[in-house]
Order: sequence, then C-alpha cells, then structure tokens
Amino acid sequence: METAVLAYSGGLDTSCAVKWIKDNYGLDVVAVVVDVGQDENLRRIRDKALAIGAKDALVFDKRREFVQDFILPALRANALYEGVYPLLSSLSRPLIARTVVDVAEGLEAKAVAHGCTGKGNDQVRFDLSFNILNPALQIIAPIREWAYSRSALIEYAKANKIPVPVTKKSPYSIDANLWGRSIESGVLEDPWVEPPADVFKLTVPAEKAPDKPVYVEVEFHKGVPVALDGTELDPVELIRRLGATAGAAGYGRIDHIESRLVGIKSREVYEAPAALALIEAHKALEFMTLPKDLLHLKRQLEGPFARLVYFGEWFSPQLDALQAFMEETQENVSGTVNLKFYKGGLTIAGRKSEYSIYREELATYGDGDRYDHGASKGFIKIFGMENVLYEQIRKTRNGLGRSSRSKGNGPAPKPKRSGTRRNGPPGENEAARRTS
Repeated sequence: METAVLAYSGGLDTSCAVKWIKDNYGLDVVAVVVDVGQDENLRRIRDKALAIGAKDALVFDKRREFVQDFILPALRANALYEGVYPLLSSLSRPLIARTVVDVAEGLEAKAVAHGCTGKGNDQVRFDLSFNILNPALQIIAPIREWAYSRSALIEYAKANKIPVPVTKKSPYSIDANLWGRSIESGVLEDPWVEPPADVFKLTVPAEKAPDKPVYVEVEFHKGVPVALDGTELDPVELIRRLGATAGAAGYGRIDHIESRLVGIKSREVYEAPAALALIEAHKALEFMTLPKDLLHLKRQLEGPFARLVYFGEWFSPQLDALQAFMEETQENVSGTVNLKFYKGGLTIAGRKSEYSIYREELATYGDGDRYDHGASKGFIKIFGMENVLYEQIRKTRNGLGRSSRSKGNGPAPKPKRSGTRRNGPPGENEAARRTS
C-alpha cells in the first residue's frame, strides 16, 4: 500500500485521523511525533499510534533545533501577534511540517497529513509549508474534510476504541512546547466565562503566588539569552528554568480574543511565562543599546514579522528578509536584565550593558553633568527650520498678520468666496435678506 505521513500529536484529532486515513484513502499511515518540548511521554504517544493502526511511528527530538531556528529568531524580533500572543504554536508548525516532509521524501510517500480543522490557523501553516517544501505531495486533512463537531469526534473515538485524553466534561484542545501552552474549546468558547483552574498547568493563580518578590538576572549575548543569575545554561534548559520560576510567581497567563487568519475571532487562553519574560527583558536591553532611529524602525517591523509567522509564512522571502534585519540589529544587544516577579506581575528592576548608549554623565541633572547645554539652542533652530519656514509661507499666502495657531482656534479661515451659492441662484440669498 502507498503511504501517508501524518504529523501526530497523540491528541483527539490526530488519533482519529490514523484510522480515518486508512479507511477512506486506503493508505498506510506513518505517524511522526516531533519533540518540541511538550513535556509528554513521547514513547507512550508512539505506542498509542501503533495500537490505533499506524504502520510505523517515528519520534524526533527537535528541541534544540526549535530553539535555534525558530524561537530565537522570534525573540530577536520580540514577536507578539496583535501585541499579545508570543506565537508558541505558530513557531512549531513549520518545524513539524519540515520534519514530516523529510520523512515523506525518505519513504517516497504519496501524501502528508495533519489533524487541523477547517476553522483554525494551523491548517494554513501546515498546508503552506507542505506546498512550499514539496508541492508534489498530496495533502490530507481528515478533520477539515470530515467537519465533525468535537463531541461527535469523541463519540467516533469511543466507537473505534481509540484512547484519547479528552472527554465531554474536559474537551479542551491543548498544544504545548518549550515556548508555552495553548488551551481552547469547552467552556473557554464563552468569552464571559473566567477560565477554570483546571486549564492551567504552568502557572499558579496570582493570588496564590508567594508574598515575596522573586528576582532573576537574565544575561544576553547579541540578543540571545545565555545565563540565569550568572550561571550559563543551554537555551533549552534556560527557557525551562525561567518558565518554572516565573510561573510559580503567577506570571505568564494570557486571555485574549484573537483575530484568526480565516476571518473569525477566537477566544484563546495561553500560558507562556518564559516567552513573555524573555521578550520583556530583551526589549528592555534594546532600549538601552539601540540608537533611537534604529529602535523605532525595528519596533515598526516587529508587528509584520509576527503576522507573517502567525499567518504561516515562515518559508517566505519576506520573512527571510525581516530575519536578516532583526539579526543585524543585535550586534550590541548584550548585557544583563534584572527581572522582578511578584503576584502575577513582572517589573524590570534593573539593566546594564557595556554597549549601553545611556550615559549617566549625559542624563544626570546633578553635579556630574557633562551635557553641552549650549548646543541645544542651535540644534533646536536647525531641527525646526523647515516647519518655521513653512508656517511663514502659509501666513503670507493667506494674508495673515500672525499664525492662527497661536490663537488656539485651529487653522486659519479660508477666504470668503463670491458668486453662486449651493442653496440658490446668484444673489438670491442677498435679495431675500434685503426684502425681509
């Protein structure tokens, strides 16, 4: 039989997809499990795929690749979709897709498959990645083609003795990796309902967090976090440790109404303590080390970077170009940021860098001030010269003695026009006024 290679997570959707592909397409299924730090028993997930009917199930440890090729580029860009979501699932999809395509090419498979619905963003991310990496491969999306409700899918799993981690009482769809955890479905689909306690795993409620603040020093080298509290760590371990510390302080929860690519709004709940903390620390260091115009330009491009990743365009020339720009900006983004976690909040308690553009002798108002105050007058004159000239020309054009702006009543009035008026023939209004 010909083969379909399935991106397999062990959840409800992909578990049902194994049997559905065999029954409806007549293809053998090879399940591919990609370890991106989801903190699950991957051997058990592999065994489940085989028990359901997969011809083979392969597990790949891609944690370091995930950090180096996807998380760190996103961190350099401070990537937050809509200024909120740190792209935890969005970043893992192109890596999973690339792994699936590699396996499919090695097996000379006919098709690749995923377990995404027709309403979400992941279908776009997988389909686009598959098509770019190998357009000759057929794409099968059972859940999208099937269009079953989640409760109907649970019934299908029961009828076919497919073990799944969800029930009608706990129907959450969960995705996790090193960068965080997403939870949706069930009661979370009502945006008025507060997320119940059982949906969270990485963070404690803010009210139950310790009563004393916790401080963590994060050291960066060229935009990459390399140490916590002076101890150098592998990036995978650094993210895990920082996430555990921040989560224990109640930090890292997100409850967001998100604008999906497919045209609908979706209520999304996330836990991303490490991601959010590192992005805030990285931004704080950039404020200290990047010159003003470069900093402002970078902030303008961070939004487009996040949107491209969210929309599934990781393998695109426009993202390649933005990645190159982001990496170029990081040459001097080295130093240490002191983070203060307390009751669900995060404060930048301090920052230092040998490449700091901040200079106390220039910023101080004290006795150590070495700023050239006399230079300001000439700077201000040159800086505002064009606006001053433009305003003088505007006043001359309008025949004004002085600018109406100085009177605080808005722009100068336009000269009155003679001749026809919109509400009658020439002279009609004036004649009517004299008659009355």
